[in-house]
Amino acid sequence: TTAAAAATATATATATATISTTTSTATTTINNPISSVIINRTMKTPHSSPQSTATRLLQLAVTLFHLHPTTSHWIDEDTPPHLLTTTSLVDGTTYHLVMSDEFNVPNRTFADGHDPMWTALDKSDDDYSASGGGSLHFYNSSTVSTTPDGMLTIRSLIEKTSWNHYDHVEQEWTETTKHFKSGMIQSWNKFCFTGGIVEVDVILPGEPDIGGLWPAVWMLGNLGRATYEASTNNLWPWSYDECDRKKQEAQAISACNSRNHFGLNPFQGRGATEIDVIELMGGDSGGKPLPATDPPISLPYVDMTLQVAPGVPDNRPQSGSQPVRSIDHTHSGYATSLAQTWYDNLTVAGNTSLNPFFYGTYLGETKKNEPVTRNKNQAFQADAVGALKQLVPEHFKTPHTFRVEWQPGRGGRLDWFTKSYRKVDENGTVYHIEGDGKGQDWEHSLSIPDFALDAVMGSKIPEEPSYLIFNVAISSTWAFPYSLPDWCPKCYDCNDPKCTCSFNPGFCNMMKTGKVAMKIDSVRVYQSKDDSAHVGKPHTLGCDPVEFPTREFIKGYEYRYMRNPPFVYKDKHPLREVKNGGGDCVVDEDCGGGGIETE
Repeated sequence: TTAAAAATATATATATATISTTTSTATTTINNPISSVIINRTMKTPHSSPQSTATRLLQLAVTLFHLHPTTSHWIDEDTPPHLLTTTSLVDGTTYHLVMSDEFNVPNRTFADGHDPMWTALDKSDDDYSASGGGSLHFYNSSTVSTTPDGMLTIRSLIEKTSWNHYDHVEQEWTETTKHFKSGMIQSWNKFCFTGGIVEVDVILPGEPDIGGLWPAVWMLGNLGRATYEASTNNLWPWSYDECDRKKQEAQAISACNSRNHFGLNPFQGRGATEIDVIELMGGDSGGKPLPATDPPISLPYVDMTLQVAPGVPDNRPQSGSQPVRSIDHTHSGYATSLAQTWYDNLTVAGNTSLNPFFYGTYLGETKKNEPVTRNKNQAFQADAVGALKQLVPEHFKTPHTFRVEWQPGRGGRLDWFTKSYRKVDENGTVYHIEGDGKGQDWEHSLSIPDFALDAVMGSKIPEEPSYLIFNVAISSTWAFPYSLPDWCPKCYDCNDPKCTCSFNPGFCNMMKTGKVAMKIDSVRVYQSKDDSAHVGKPHTLGCDPVEFPTREFIKGYEYRYMRNPPFVYKDKHPLREVKNGGGDCVVDEDCGGGGIETE
């Protein structure tokens, strides 16, 4: 386009004029139909040539132009025209693209303040819980970038990160060390949406038969910021809008509250809801199906899950078995078992089984060394309602599309779709098989209707403005050896031979290649313009809709969403101002959706 040509010419000319072999400041003005974009960047280039520096400036200029297209604030101009709309696989109506990122511009960086849509974290992932356990990695924004082949890449590496922090319980300074670094990128308080269709093209990281990585593509309600435990405490994953005095203390923003303060609506229950598009469980089950899976599923697989609270408090299904739906009796008429309480009317298809291994998390009274506090009245059960989808090696080699259709709120539904081979038997019955993993037919893998949630605990399909998250975690509680021999020291350093027994065979050698990475080819979000065409509540765009505000609450509790020393000392707000990429803002959404606070 003319604007793109102007941007290219301006960036090239200015870059050439400001090159230095030491430290240079490049200021480039890009004019496009939306706004005048200013790049003001200091670069240290002791070994760079004029051509390489100019190229980097040009790439940055193109990135900025692509993220501020003429058709929408959030649509990437590299999105092919035929993908500007899609047809719902549930209701058959047309949905329109509202956000896309094709990641075609190489060498993009995503550290705080580098990108108008995304933020890659630079902090420890402190997922400690009352049951113990915790993450083994440190999130470092340098692991997240775009490659020349048009992929967002999140690398996972063996690299030690150590820091000192003050333990307020023991009243002493202690050193903490993580032996892996990895990446998380999120659109928190920048790009949010409520309802619609999400499609992500993913190449999964690592090897299919080696467990130990925990990659995920997911959505979280904007009231909670992923890995910032203080922001999610007693908010995650509540999706409940009823006043129940027994649950009021456990749900921080309860429908019982006549005043919720900080711009929140009175008598409205809120939470940091979670929808997991996929979470990988890698490993090798020797080709044998896992127990209680129907149809039989073996490792590796992905979880597709709705995390929701309040959860079922009593008579829950047991891990490792499907819920007991009927009562058996002895010949004399005595019950041998009780029907368990769980969600009915969940449907699966293809190589997909309801998940019998994880039914949720009990968030109990906290221990003294946890990063947040809950008393016994604030303890609660959260449920994980979901399914396992069989994977094959091809999922780790080429991009595969995962799709979620989200109709929010009361009367809504969640539907997961994957690609497989569609077959028809001699009786005309349609079925799906995974085969070699190259099938291109849509498979309706999982469906969760709102009435299934309402009937059990009164919860609902999430209605919170939500943001996107891509990350690769490494946790001793996920796809690691289930139990260790008594002689194993239970340490997690691949460079220490005595720790070998704590890892799955081959894990450390795989990590030592330096080639482990999750790759995202594209992400797209579509919404309906016709509220009557779908069930549930209307679709909205933005992090602070009138019906579900978040801005003032986040501003009022900024400390919950911010990094602390020693990871940062000078930040005054949770997000830094976007210096490389912001133009003059006509409306808040032009510069990050209104979530970024400036001086």
